[in-house]
Amino acid sequence: MRQAMIDWYREEQIHDLLDQGKRMPVNALERILEKAESAKGLEPLEAAALLQVEDPAVWDRVFAAAKRVKERIYGSRIVLFAPLYLSNYCVNSCTYCGYHCGSSIMRRKLTQEEIAEEVRALEAMGHKRLALETGEDPVNCPLEYVLESIKTIYSVRHGMGNIRRVNVNIAATTVEDYRRLKEVGIGTYILFQETYHRETYQRLHPAGPKHDFAWHLSAFDRAMEAGIDDVGAGVLFGLYDYRFEVIALLLHAAHLEEAFGVGPHTVSVPRLRPAHDVDRGQYPHLVSDETFKRIVAVFRLALPYTGIILSTRESAAFRQEVIELGVSQVSAGSCTGVGGYSEAQKDQAEDTAQFQVEDHRSPNEVLCQLCKDGYIPSFCTACYRQGRTGDRFMALAKSGEIGKVCAPNAILTFQEYLMDYAVGETRTVGEEQISLSVERLPEEIRDEVKQRLERIKQGERDLFY
Repeated sequence: MRQAMIDWYREEQIHDLLDQGKRMPVNALERILEKAESAKGLEPLEAAALLQVEDPAVWDRVFAAAKRVKERIYGSRIVLFAPLYLSNYCVNSCTYCGYHCGSSIMRRKLTQEEIAEEVRALEAMGHKRLALETGEDPVNCPLEYVLESIKTIYSVRHGMGNIRRVNVNIAATTVEDYRRLKEVGIGTYILFQETYHRETYQRLHPAGPKHDFAWHLSAFDRAMEAGIDDVGAGVLFGLYDYRFEVIALLLHAAHLEEAFGVGPHTVSVPRLRPAHDVDRGQYPHLVSDETFKRIVAVFRLALPYTGIILSTRESAAFRQEVIELGVSQVSAGSCTGVGGYSEAQKDQAEDTAQFQVEDHRSPNEVLCQLCKDGYIPSFCTACYRQGRTGDRFMALAKSGEIGKVCAPNAILTFQEYLMDYAVGETRTVGEEQISLSVERLPEEIRDEVKQRLERIKQGERDLFY
């Protein structure tokens, strides 16, 4: 059955698409660009053609198209989240990861009370959604621990804060285990393939459960079979040729669309960063800044209704450049160590970090800059609590109706943040951005949003469409 789940994956097909794309005539490229600009998505062959263009003038058009498609579908909204690392015990030997089983990194696992402390610290920053992260270790970090931790996270209330959605990034598991995750109310199930190139994958994962390429690659099929209809895909760029990785991920998305009626809800684009006991000099496929921008733009054009996630692996200045090319979600104030948010545990966090963070700004600073750049920060989780997930979300998104929900909810949740957590200039520029965003709303909902904003200012919370 496992092999049947990955019958869509054929390396020769990916190489053939790249070869055909490289030989695409100029007039065909023109048609591809016109299609991309209309937000109709791209077939893998069309994306393969764009990925191999070297003409800077063509890339100027690709970047411009990506900006227009992003604005057309997402408006000025940028969703905020933070990762929460529970444990760095791991039985895998992933050579690029600071958590690999042979690493000399300090091992740590949070207790439920320590998790509650972390959540209180994250709520004090204004966060409403988290991405739960752990290493893979069935003894030190069994699924029962993860399930208990999710319940703890949802139970914590600190001041005006609460976590309204927990996304989960844990190792590939069974249909039964995915059902248990769904029962405790996870949001998106996240799993990075790391690399879709089988030989490279097995070389970089020499031992441990993650060595099984087919088991890892078929995880989303099992998750969707279990009823989890929101999955988040990703590649760790720098492990193999980025062109191969992008086309493989697009084929993976097409497989999920065909098999389950909906592709990935999000795509993450992490790049290989310095990490404990990891030598980046051993990786010949590291991705430059310019190439990284091309990757993001092609994903936005190929998968116009799929969220693109950008983490604090990238510097603050570079994140500003990349966001406009199609990013819809960013992390802020992130710590990749175990127990790094609460004051009582910060000293140990650096010794337990999975990789090096480049953007060290607080959420308040990130939100201030987003507003200055013309974006409206969003902490909305309404779709997940109202059942607008999977194919139901995509149907609304593709019809254009989702904007009438997402835009007001972004405004309302950002107003909560300004009232409860914003300091200094952020409150001023934030109020200005809310005023501008309200005026852009369709007339039929504008007055209702203004009324709800006043209710929030009077102390009500969690008002959403």
